[in-house]
Amino acid sequence: MKRRRARLELVDDRPIRVHRTRFEEERNPPPIQPMTARQAEYLDALGSHPQVIVLGPAGTGKTYIAGTRAADLLRQRRVAKVVITRPNVPSGRSLGFFPGTLEDKIAPWVAPLTETMKERMGDGAFEIAVKAGDIEVVPFEVMRGRTFKNCLVILDEAQNTTPAEIKMFLTRIGDDTQVIINGDVSQTDLRETSGLRTVIHLVKSRMMPIPIVEFGLDDIVRSGICAEWVRAFEEARV
Repeated sequence: MKRRRARLELVDDRPIRVHRTRFEEERNPPPIQPMTARQAEYLDALGSHPQVIVLGPAGTGKTYIAGTRAADLLRQRRVAKVVITRPNVPSGRSLGFFPGTLEDKIAPWVAPLTETMKERMGDGAFEIAVKAGDIEVVPFEVMRGRTFKNCLVILDEAQNTTPAEIKMFLTRIGDDTQVIINGDVSQTDLRETSGLRTVIHLVKSRMMPIPIVEFGLDDIVRSGICAEWVRAFEEARV
């Protein structure tokens, strides 16, 4: 018995080595760093305003930063829920009806945001949050009558909302909620007035305290190829 006791004491005296696992690193990634001055403006606006409108061409980080912030706020328990929505307007020819529930049908439309959140949180943590209702994808069809409180709400591809739709969306917002409205007014797929244009006009004409962050062609960071094509189409006015 004495030998066993002595051995236990020896083991207990050894210094404990702490190893960081990949899962811990995924749950505690470093803060996102801006790649451009406009991204820094975007991050500053998100840190100081309950509503932010962000505009600009593809590849500027609009969706990536929104998804990363959503993942971080949820992981740090600074919000109770993340709500993601977007109008279900295709950007080209339709592939037909998607099977499943309304949530299943809208999932492909919000993939850029959810994939960013998965990358930031880790697949396992993301799936747990979805099952717990901490991440919710809300189709416009079922949004009427809802109230969003103590959460982060992201409206992606807002240029494809009608004025009536974006009014309905904005009047769902309750207390302790941050709203990110993301879009590119030059890429609307509607044949009528864009709700995003209406909101921009209201904010500017009424001097509402809502920052509008506008990315330009020089802010494209996705790749040189992306920047080259966006610039080419912009100059050709296609």
